[in-house]
Amino acid sequence: MSADTVLGDAWSRIPSPGTADTAFERFTGKRMERILATVVAIGSAALGTQAMFAAVGSMSAGSSAVHVVLLVIVYIPLIAMLVACVVGRGARLTSGAFAVVYLVALAIWPLTVGAGDHRAINQPWIFFLVNVGVAAAMLAFPVRIQMIWAICVPLVYGYVRLVEGEFTGSFWTSTAFDVSFTLILGVVILSLGWMFRSVAAGVDDARGRAVASYAGAAAAAAAEEERVAMAALMHDSVLAALIAAERADTDRARDLAVAMAREALTRLANTEAAVAHEGSDEPVGTAQIVIEMRRALSELGADAIVEERGSAGLVPGRVARAVVLAGRQAIGNAVTHAHGRGLHLIVEGRDDEGLTVTVTDAGDGFDIDAIGEDRLGIRASIVARMAGVAGTATIDSDDGGTTVVLGWMRE
Repeated sequence: MSADTVLGDAWSRIPSPGTADTAFERFTGKRMERILATVVAIGSAALGTQAMFAAVGSMSAGSSAVHVVLLVIVYIPLIAMLVACVVGRGARLTSGAFAVVYLVALAIWPLTVGAGDHRAINQPWIFFLVNVGVAAAMLAFPVRIQMIWAICVPLVYGYVRLVEGEFTGSFWTSTAFDVSFTLILGVVILSLGWMFRSVAAGVDDARGRAVASYAGAAAAAAAEEERVAMAALMHDSVLAALIAAERADTDRARDLAVAMAREALTRLANTEAAVAHEGSDEPVGTAQIVIEMRRALSELGADAIVEERGSAGLVPGRVARAVVLAGRQAIGNAVTHAHGRGLHLIVEGRDDEGLTVTVTDAGDGFDIDAIGEDRLGIRASIVARMAGVAGTATIDSDDGGTTVVLGWMRE
């Protein structure tokens, strides 16, 4: 897979401003929910096992069938919640189901105590799941309902214990301690969950803003690059074809103007392609660049000395295309303003390190600083075009002529 293909695939995954995918933006939040579910599953499994041992011990001391049924009713949604948290699917639904079932089971606990049942002096097995119910509410419900659960579950447990103890004085002290402990622990669980979720939401928001800002900047840069490229295209092809048509006073000049107009229309029609105005990116040799430069001279009706020195090896197609178009513009400027006097081209390769194309004429020269901002022949068609492929363009002009040096070095 080529580097351009990889970069194109990566770029396609970055959302445009205002159209970002929610799943993409909330990546950290989803990972945090997964972590919270896993931690809750581990803690709930430990407390659930402890409660199971306590339930088996109470049954050995004598317990009604109603308590056995209640144990099954509580543990079925608990096991479903543990499995869902580990698997990562349906954790919110199963956690909410357990939170509701557990609170109902805790509330009806005194009703399950028959006249002949043994009243447990120690804490019943259902007590060990109080904070599991709070943790389940943290996974399933909004913050307000979580706080209601964190307060109501310990208070309901305290009421159940006092009913079991027939509101005797010895039960008040131990129950008050248990309720206080579970209240504090429940608030801590909810606070940690809220804090981690807030941090994850902040990271996702900052990430979304950064991606949107980058996408906006990239879009603006692409629009500016397209504008410069289109301006260069208009100057290189369309304007040159119009000038050639205006000056065509012979059959050969008319044929040349028609060919230039045909090329301009073709390039304008191809601007919607993925690699508009740049051509193929297949590597080409230095000799091909020399051929293209000779073709440009022929199309512009200019005579010049063309030298090929050394070899730059294979050059990326886009780089070669930019060099040829920039060189073509330099030749066109020499023909238009210096009437092609002393036109000399040198294409030089340097041991697979890069290449240099030099275009020299013997015209009267010009003042580079005096060129208007609206003149694109040098700024867009030569300098900006070479900069677009990480190349360089230097222009020296005086009374003895003008020299344009186009350079590109391998990284």
